[in-house]
Amino acid sequence: MKQNKQKKRSLAWKFGCLLALFPATIVAFTLVAIFGFAQYGDTVKETVQKSQDRVFEVPFPEENIPLYRDAAEIYGIPWTLLAAHHRIETKFSTMDPLLSPVGAEGHMQFMPCTFVGWTHPTCSGLGEGDIPETEKTDPEVIAHHGGYGVDANGDGIADPYDLEDALHSAANYLAQNGAADGDLERAIYRYNHSDAYVADILRYYERYEEEYNQSS
Repeated sequence: MKQNKQKKRSLAWKFGCLLALFPATIVAFTLVAIFGFAQYGDTVKETVQKSQDRVFEVPFPEENIPLYRDAAEIYGIPWTLLAAHHRIETKFSTMDPLLSPVGAEGHMQFMPCTFVGWTHPTCSGLGEGDIPETEKTDPEVIAHHGGYGVDANGDGIADPYDLEDALHSAANYLAQNGAADGDLERAIYRYNHSDAYVADILRYYERYEEEYNQSS
């Protein structure tokens, strides 16, 4: 009888210890999960983002690098920033048509009033305007109204649907709005007033810096 009582007490004591340890175990696992997520959460986000990029990505047009470099050098901005804008705006000109529902035009999606200049008498609102086509691409008209459009190839036409003209125009805009002074975020935000847009541009800019500019 005594042995049975001792066995029962021993079992009760062991069971009591297990019950006492159970909440502590739960707390320990919870803390590990919380701190583990905090430590590796950014890595998980980066992995998910990279997976999404691979699914929806378009090939980087390395043949365009000389065009990016030429425009960026003239206006004193990083060529990788220009490439990032080209990627976000029209997926490297693979969108068809190169005309947005609100009227942004060409390879780098300029609103006509930004391209020609907001002092044009038809400009208001979002900037679609009612600018005649002959004026819209005329360098003299653009200079008169203070627009950002550039005739990069010297053919007498500043055309947002010409890639070289469009890239130089975008570089001109970014440079005059902060990028030439190193304030990339301000320039990007001026291009499109959206924090999400700024984040997207910077993500591609940093990627192209890493992939193409580390050894240059």
